[in-house]
Amino acid sequence: MRIGIDVGGTNTDAALLGDDDRVLAAAKSPTTPDITSGVTAAIRALDPPVESITAVMIGTTHFLNALIEGARLAPVAAVRLGLPATAALPPMTDWPERQRAAVGGHGYLCHGGREFDGRVLSPLDPDELKRTAADIAARGIRSVAVSSVFSPVAEDDERRAAEILRGELGDHVHFSLSHELGRIGLLARENATIINAALRDLATVIVESFGKALAEVSITAPFFLSQNDGTLMDVDFARTYPVATFASGPTNSMRGAAFLSGLGDCAVVDVGGTTADVGILAGGFPREAAGESEAAGIRTNFRIPDVLSLGIGGGSLVSDDGETGPRSVGYRLTEEALVFGGTTLTATDLAVAAGQADVGDAARVAHLDPAFVTRALGRIAERLAESVDRMRTSAAPLPVVAVGGGSILVPEALPGFDDVRRPGNFGVANAVGAAIAQVGGEVDRVFHVPEGRRDAVLAEARDEAVGRAEDAGARPGTVRVVDIEEVPLAYLPGGATRIRVKAVGDLDLNRIGSKQHTQRHGATAHA
Repeated sequence: MRIGIDVGGTNTDAALLGDDDRVLAAAKSPTTPDITSGVTAAIRALDPPVESITAVMIGTTHFLNALIEGARLAPVAAVRLGLPATAALPPMTDWPERQRAAVGGHGYLCHGGREFDGRVLSPLDPDELKRTAADIAARGIRSVAVSSVFSPVAEDDERRAAEILRGELGDHVHFSLSHELGRIGLLARENATIINAALRDLATVIVESFGKALAEVSITAPFFLSQNDGTLMDVDFARTYPVATFASGPTNSMRGAAFLSGLGDCAVVDVGGTTADVGILAGGFPREAAGESEAAGIRTNFRIPDVLSLGIGGGSLVSDDGETGPRSVGYRLTEEALVFGGTTLTATDLAVAAGQADVGDAARVAHLDPAFVTRALGRIAERLAESVDRMRTSAAPLPVVAVGGGSILVPEALPGFDDVRRPGNFGVANAVGAAIAQVGGEVDRVFHVPEGRRDAVLAEARDEAVGRAEDAGARPGTVRVVDIEEVPLAYLPGGATRIRVKAVGDLDLNRIGSKQHTQRHGATAHA
């Protein structure tokens, strides 16, 4: 058996799956500030046979919330290799002031970097890097983000620079390298790297807290964290790349929706207490956003699901004219909604009054005007349908799967979408999505494709993606390529082509489990 957990801002959801992938139990528990007690409460509510648990998969919003709040972030030295180019826009130029101040705003411009084809832009200057290291040491900074022009094409400069800096600063300093995190596009990739570096210390705390929570309920099985592409990472990987957890909540919900509904290609409407997230599944995995994305107002270009959010949820306030949201009572729903004895009219009250949901005391909303209720719920359906229509890429019929506790607001049919499904265990689809996640690896860089060599270059990219999946914990022999994207760069010479390959495989529990067992029993593990 395995347990899936999704730690949200309001609730911590948990699901217990058997070896045949059936959902054996599901539970919700309020999310707690200390992390540990909320997770242990959710697991205890499942009442699992702990001796039969082989793995625990956890999705969390803690890292993204820390960035949004500008709290619990470590000071970062952002070292960019690119002089004499790139000087016009120093690191963190476009960051919101709160986040920039939280990480210290320490940027360093040094020589180095490559052209698009791997040729040297300017040679590294070891003395310059040593002077940079001296200033970093003087400021007491223990987390360094190294980015370089076109490093996804040629990573050598970043690795060599990190080696020189580490030699000056010591092994106690964390290093985040941009070619391991982002895609082509310097500024957005650099931003993702700085965010990752700022979260490294918090990642250690979060991972240890999850380990402590499992120990309190006597679970010794290995645990993993969800990534934002629907795959898993082990604890070492999570300590090193915490930024990969961003947007893992919507991804888990979408993957869970695919699993629970049996549909690999569909639209997913995930309705929580405050917002509804709409995304598209293709082949059982969320469609990824093209190009850049934003996290707390900061442009990044790491993989993230293409999700459209709107302010409609179970706790959304309903105005006198029948409009719903974006304001919400959030986690206070069971205190403030009419059906629970409160005095606030919420979207949940509308669903109960219309007979779409059976929660709370329906007698408390019997006084609502049926015409008003119908009109308000109809407007919710229209807005959800508009969002699904904006997300789809063709006019072909598209089934819609509704999940999340607030999906009681979604009617049996939406305007323009007659096939609406709400599968069993829809309220904990996010936890189910975490439990079924696999391990993935991705390659995204510019390759030279000489005439007649396309197949060989693609094979090289596939092998690299498979290797990365196995390095992340996938069992050799189970890894398969699930997505290939080729974009010829016609404006560049030499057959330059941007190739992105994604591979996924099953967890190698024997290898990872033995490693985590060693770590939990006193061995020191450095990410």
